[in-house]
Amino acid sequence: MFESLAQLRRALVATLAGASGLDDEGCIDAISELEQLICVATAAQASLAVELDESQRAEQEAAGVPPAQRGRGVAAQVALARRESHHRGQRHLGLAKIVATELPHTWAAWRDGRITEWKATLVARESACLTREDRVAVDAVVAGDPARLEAMGDRELAVACQQEAYRLDPESYVTRRRHAEADRRVTLRPAPDAMTWLSALLPVKDGVAVKAALTRRADAARAAGDPRGKGQVEADTLVASVLTAVGHPDGELPGRAAVSVSLGLVMTDQALFGTSDEPAYVEGYGPVPAELAREIVAGACSREELVTIRRLYSSPTTGELVTMDARSRRFLSSLGRFIQLRDRTCRTMWCDAPIRQGDHAEDFAEGGPTSATNGQGLCEACNHAKQALGWSARPRPGPTHTIETATPTGHGYTSSAPLIRRAAAPRVDVGWLPQSVA
Repeated sequence: MFESLAQLRRALVATLAGASGLDDEGCIDAISELEQLICVATAAQASLAVELDESQRAEQEAAGVPPAQRGRGVAAQVALARRESHHRGQRHLGLAKIVATELPHTWAAWRDGRITEWKATLVARESACLTREDRVAVDAVVAGDPARLEAMGDRELAVACQQEAYRLDPESYVTRRRHAEADRRVTLRPAPDAMTWLSALLPVKDGVAVKAALTRRADAARAAGDPRGKGQVEADTLVASVLTAVGHPDGELPGRAAVSVSLGLVMTDQALFGTSDEPAYVEGYGPVPAELAREIVAGACSREELVTIRRLYSSPTTGELVTMDARSRRFLSSLGRFIQLRDRTCRTMWCDAPIRQGDHAEDFAEGGPTSATNGQGLCEACNHAKQALGWSARPRPGPTHTIETATPTGHGYTSSAPLIRRAAAPRVDVGWLPQSVA
């Protein structure tokens, strides 16, 4: 099977090497066929993921792994094979197990290439609050007619599942809504051009009320002659309101909060003093222009905030941050901080999650030292996956800090620390707190 799939991939690659020779009608037909092929391929991936999960669990059971720990590391292997994050690997594996065993009509449509993986996800998601029997009933009503299912849009499909789920078990549906409200949160993601997306997952009444209040404020400001655009007024009002709520004396615009805030900023000394425009790095965000980095530092100084500087030196040959040693088993704050600045995000390939834990690549129990060379920054999920049966990791030689991870199936994955652009330049780690707090 694997050889036939490899042959198919090579054939498609060869086809893309030149013009297809198809007319416009043929191009559309080919695009449609390829889309169905993509759907079938993702269903095949799901089937193989379930097969892998069953095999790995059986192997772990034979090795005496406790029941609660069986299956650990399987989603991480799926994620690596699909070149995605551990979080997405968990979603892929969970979806595959549910659809293949509890949603037979959806599974058949997915296997036939009639629906995408996302549409299968919608059916599984909107019926998650139901018992297995009711979930099967929703599947029969919504996905029992494959032609109708194929013609439904994403929103139409989600609404149909919601309506049927509520009809079968309104109490469970209400319980699900309450659980969803308990999951309210605020998240921050990097955006292009040194911006960020600040998102809030809120109950519908709160989200609608917040947006309505911001809109009214923007309309009033615009009517009074405010030159800012509507979106700008809404954004500035949101920031000012939040900063006022947490203790800012006058609710001015971003960067002026008196609450305790620490910002990790890594930049060369030349960039700090204006003799270089090499980009800086903001911890938890990513690269920013040198001009913006200098503006942040100068703004902090002008507001009489406490600015601390710690020098980190890069290798003159590789351009990476140099290593540090610690004698204790735990990564001390200075070494842990160094690893976070060096690795920036989880070191597992294709996982961009924030670093949550300092990990010994070669386990401490097996003689792995507590050092920057043997250390790597991982997210919590990837660190737990690495503890599963059959996983191993070790530092290996490379132009930069390199970790090689081996999975239970014998596959190897290598990750390297991100490069520092200017090889011989010392780094400056700048952080500050408001003077009143310090």
